[in-house]
Amino acid sequence: MQWDRIIQQLEHILGTEFRLERLPVAKWNRNADDAKSADKSRTIEGRNHFLLYKDGGHLQTASVEEAALTISEKQLVELMLEAQRMNNKHTMTSAHSEDERKAGVIRAWVADQLEQGITDTELPETITRSFPLYASKIPLLVYGDYSDQRKAAYQDLKKLLESFFDGEIALIPLLDKEWLVLGPESLLHESGDGDEETMEEMLASLGQALHEMLATEWVGECHVAVDYPMLPAKSLLASIYRLRETMSLGRTYHVADNIHMPWRLQLEKLLQPIGEEQRQQFLERVLKRVDLLKEAEMITTLEQFITLDCSVSETAKKLFIHRNTLLYRLDKFKQETGLDVRTFHHALLVHVALLLYKVTKRT
Repeated sequence: MQWDRIIQQLEHILGTEFRLERLPVAKWNRNADDAKSADKSRTIEGRNHFLLYKDGGHLQTASVEEAALTISEKQLVELMLEAQRMNNKHTMTSAHSEDERKAGVIRAWVADQLEQGITDTELPETITRSFPLYASKIPLLVYGDYSDQRKAAYQDLKKLLESFFDGEIALIPLLDKEWLVLGPESLLHESGDGDEETMEEMLASLGQALHEMLATEWVGECHVAVDYPMLPAKSLLASIYRLRETMSLGRTYHVADNIHMPWRLQLEKLLQPIGEEQRQQFLERVLKRVDLLKEAEMITTLEQFITLDCSVSETAKKLFIHRNTLLYRLDKFKQETGLDVRTFHHALLVHVALLLYKVTKRT
């Protein structure tokens, strides 16, 4: 923003020294007066502070001794700095508008390819020439679970994401509530505690952190799907297709989750093509008494037991129940269905049955 150059020019014209300072917004507001220029300058502790720009909860100012300027000189400084702020604002708006235009071109190309049934092809050179898509990026698909009346502005979301990622990102609006975010792969190499994490664990943590930030700072609840890093110029379309599939599977089979990853949904992907009649037949053949799954307590118990690798002690702890209470429920289920989920084979059958039941009861 050329603020140093502007301050040097003022010092040369007025023959006095300015000092760059950072003030809390609260302190600035406490010193408001009735002057017309109150939003452009403040007199604080014997110094005139001129507003340069806002930075979160602080303001960057240029200050000078109160007695160093006449009223006319003070007004001149205010006008000069205001003109610079307006110029900066116009420049930033133009840059954002250009980014949004380029993102719109990619959006139209993606929609056209998918409409034709094409799910894996490289971006045309006409697009890659004007968009930085040759560096490896982490693809994240965000779906805003907000009402149709609420609109998320491209510029607001991009600014929020750049602050979260602490760097440049690419933002592509795919549908009204669906956004593709391409984050820097370098985030995976910035381990906070030095622990050895797998790539899957790091990506899961990134997706969780992004969801928490968006749910708090954006327009409400949302879902996030995350995939392995890729080269957008080569694999953007395939990545979008895979992320959409991941989002759909996650929201279908795990309605309580907000973070969805393809490596956690491989069995769900295998089961998805099974038709309704085949699902019902499987449930009746395996469980014998499908009505048992209408009991919320039984479903929760079975899901937690399988999720925790069939550990009796860990499941009892997770459910806040006594070990004997858990064993009683498992024995009851075995008595009613003939399935002992403490064995691998039966646990696998029940796991598949639970996944299919979640889909069947909503169709």
